[in-house]
Amino acid sequence: MNEHRVVSREEWVRERRRLLAEEKEFTRQRDALSARRRELPWVRVEKDYTFDGPHGRQALQELFDGRGQLLVYHFMYGPDWGDDGCPSCSFWADNFNGIDIHLAHRDISFVAISRAPLDMLEKYRKRMGWTFKWLSSFDTDFNRDYHVSFTPEETEKGEVFHNFGTMKFSSSEAPGASAFYLDADGSIFHTYSCYMRGVDMLNGAYHWMDIAPKGRDEDGLDHAMAWLRRRDQYED
Repeated sequence: MNEHRVVSREEWVRERRRLLAEEKEFTRQRDALSARRRELPWVRVEKDYTFDGPHGRQALQELFDGRGQLLVYHFMYGPDWGDDGCPSCSFWADNFNGIDIHLAHRDISFVAISRAPLDMLEKYRKRMGWTFKWLSSFDTDFNRDYHVSFTPEETEKGEVFHNFGTMKFSSSEAPGASAFYLDADGSIFHTYSCYMRGVDMLNGAYHWMDIAPKGRDEDGLDHAMAWLRRRDQYED
C-alpha cells in the first residue's frame, strides 16, 4: 500500500470517470443477468415439507406467511455441532438480519433453515441477537433435496452433489440460498438456488470491503475467511 500511485485530484477524476464507465457496464450486465435469473423455468415442489419453528410445526406453504414469494437461507448448522453455528453463515446472518421487514413490503417472506434442532437454533439466535425467523429441518428431506446436507458416506467417498455438479466436500453441511413461489391455488414452485460464491452477492459487508483501499485483504491467508470470527468471539 505504501507504494501505491499518488496523483493530482484532476488526474484522479479522469481515471475515476474511466472506471465509472466500466462500473456502469457491469451494472447493465448485472441487471441483464438478474432478468435471466427470473426467466428460469420453475419446478413444482411435490413433497410436503414441515419444519419446527418458533410457532410450532409449520408446512412450507405456511412459511410464505400470506405472501407470494419465499427466500430461504440455508444456514450451516448440523444437529451434532453443539453450541456454535457456522462462523461464515453467522457472518452472512449479521448482514441479512433485519431485512425481513423490507422484503415483506415487496411480497417476500424470508427465513433461515438448518438441520440442527430448534432448541439449538433458538439458543444460538438469542446469543447472536438476531431476529429473523429460523426453522429446523432436522427430520425432513429438505436439506438433502436442496443439496446442502450430505451423509457421512458421501463426504467420506468425496462425491457429493452440490452447486449443480459432483464434487469433493469435507463438511456434512453447506450454505446456500433458495427462492420459492406460491401461486393462487396453493401450488409451490422452486425458482432458484445458489451456492458457494453464488451467495457472495448476499453479503453486504464484503461489498463494503470491496470499495475499501485494501479490499477484502484475504490474500496470503490459509483460506479466504481465516480471519473471520463469530461476532462475540473477536478479541477486540
